[in-house]
Amino acid sequence: MICPSDVADAKMKMYNLDGSEGKMCGNGIRCVGKYLFDHNMVQGNTIKIETLSGIKTLNAYRHDGKVDVLRVDMGKAILASSEIPVAINKPRVINEPVTIGGVEYNITCVSMGNPHSVVFCNNVDKIDLEKIGPLFENSELFPERVNAEFVKVIDEHTIEMRVWERGSGETWACGTGACAVAVAAVENGLCKKNEPITVKLKGGNLIIEYTDDTVYLTGYAETVFEGEIEL
Repeated sequence: MICPSDVADAKMKMYNLDGSEGKMCGNGIRCVGKYLFDHNMVQGNTIKIETLSGIKTLNAYRHDGKVDVLRVDMGKAILASSEIPVAINKPRVINEPVTIGGVEYNITCVSMGNPHSVVFCNNVDKIDLEKIGPLFENSELFPERVNAEFVKVIDEHTIEMRVWERGSGETWACGTGACAVAVAAVENGLCKKNEPITVKLKGGNLIIEYTDDTVYLTGYAETVFEGEIEL
């Protein structure tokens, strides 16, 4: 939902499949940005959108006069365990062995305004996400539940991932998840900081750049249809 804001150009409200309100949505905020630009509700190429995770800045890129790519300054990645939160008595959780559902995994935990647990594996297609996803989401390790990403690093600039989102299940794309897996890959020495990383998801590719100061998320946004809904 796009709402008025007293502190930004607009406010975004996003709800998960189970009705819970999401604090942040990387793909959603790009779609909100495109709508605002396409309907002449904002001017210029830079806007600010208020979310439950703070005010985010978006830059628009046009092709033939239409906005088709947006870059979001997602803010600084949070790695402190207490702030994610994750119930492990260590300052950060990087490649940490844990047992979930009776199986041992090595997890790296990151918050991008919402909590993420990243697992590196050799084949994301073989993961039984319908079974494993809920076990991660509702594990006692994650007091506020968690988004779980299962990731294969193809090379230093390319990652393939699947995601189980808390409150929604498996989705074809997750902007904050793509940011989290890029951060996790850098922290594990698998990718490089300050360089673009292509994250491949079922719904398409996102470009992530993890810097000392912030994480940038870049991706396409397209209008699929417009209509009216009666509530």
